[in-house]
Amino acid sequence: MTRQRISTTVDADLLGRARALDPEGTDARLVERALQALLAAHRAAEIDRDYAASYTAQPLDTPDEWGDLARFGAAVRSA
Repeated sequence: MTRQRISTTVDADLLGRARALDPEGTDARLVERALQALLAAHRAAEIDRDYAASYTAQPLDTPDEWGDLARFGAAVRSA
């Protein structure tokens, strides 16, 4: 993996609290983990938007060959 050097300033309290979570870790690893978390949150939001668009296009009470999600949800809640 190609490495890229960065230089930045951040909130000292925020950095201190993050460092305290992994006292043996490096700042580089901390930044990598933060970037990975940012990308994961962004991907999760994309997936949520896609699901929301699907369910908006087809309401939960629209029947298909499996039944409909509204009745299935009601049955699960009443069980």
